[in-house]
Amino acid sequence: MSERMAQDTLISMYTHLSRIRKVSLAIEQKYPQDEMKTPVHLSLGQEAVAVGVCAHLNKDDIIFSNHRSHAHYLAKGGDLKAMIAELYGRETGCSRGRGGSMHLIDTSIGHWGSSAIVGGSIPHAVGAAFAMKYRKAPQVAVSFMGDAATEQGVFYESMSWAKMRELPVVFICENNLYSVCSHISARQPKVDIVARARAFDLPSVRIDGMNVLEVHAKAGEAINHARQGHGPYFIECCVQRWRGHAGGGDPLREQYRRPEECEESYWRDPLKDFRHHLVSEKIADDKKLDDIDRKLGEEINRAFQYAQESPLPRKEDLEKYLYS
Repeated sequence: MSERMAQDTLISMYTHLSRIRKVSLAIEQKYPQDEMKTPVHLSLGQEAVAVGVCAHLNKDDIIFSNHRSHAHYLAKGGDLKAMIAELYGRETGCSRGRGGSMHLIDTSIGHWGSSAIVGGSIPHAVGAAFAMKYRKAPQVAVSFMGDAATEQGVFYESMSWAKMRELPVVFICENNLYSVCSHISARQPKVDIVARARAFDLPSVRIDGMNVLEVHAKAGEAINHARQGHGPYFIECCVQRWRGHAGGGDPLREQYRRPEECEESYWRDPLKDFRHHLVSEKIADDKKLDDIDRKLGEEINRAFQYAQESPLPRKEDLEKYLYS
């Protein structure tokens, strides 16, 4: 980066990275207890994308997410207690216990919802961006999607509309190479996602999504581009999905992953790499970072206790929040 980032920004990014990682590991550890009555899709290995992007967003900027949404929700400022309570199906959850892991929402901080529909975040972000431009509001909408979302027709329709109207929307594709257990080479004839966005004349880049500094730099350019009225922007973030499609661990890895992905040397760690950067550049020492991690662990323990002690929705409220 051309200018040295402020120390507090870097420390904040480390805190968000570590917090998201520890939350995911805690969910994975407690999930077999069968108290979380919802599928969970962990973003272990992909944390740098959410952190690097959301570091540039204001509270009133709006994001839309997908089924692998925990990192986006937390990086945008979502309430940790409310998120964990939602996984436990409790009334105190961010969706009142009705949505589960794949349907997190907190409009108060600009997280306008996640969806299990592949590509569902894309038209919502474009619609929000259209409203922003219509009202002349200095806001930006962001759509987080996976690589499989780029196989949906709505992806192309939305890019076309966004460019025609020069809407303030940023498309963030987290390409982890897999849709459930299918490698991208088995699903797409030519693996060149950014070329599809460029076909609609969108500024488009492919970056290392495992490097939070690179994500932060490019996301800053994209968000400023959109906020200044120059239209949409597309970023493909190349990442690694450490776990299987859903749940904890990756029990089928030998059956669907490529041989090199089963080797320990293949895997990278965005949190470990960023911590090494902070220490080597003398931005923070191990003691400071260990203290941050300790406090995060305490916060996470309190969140799980809060969730487990929170009430379930009442039977008489079964049809509450249902609309037809």
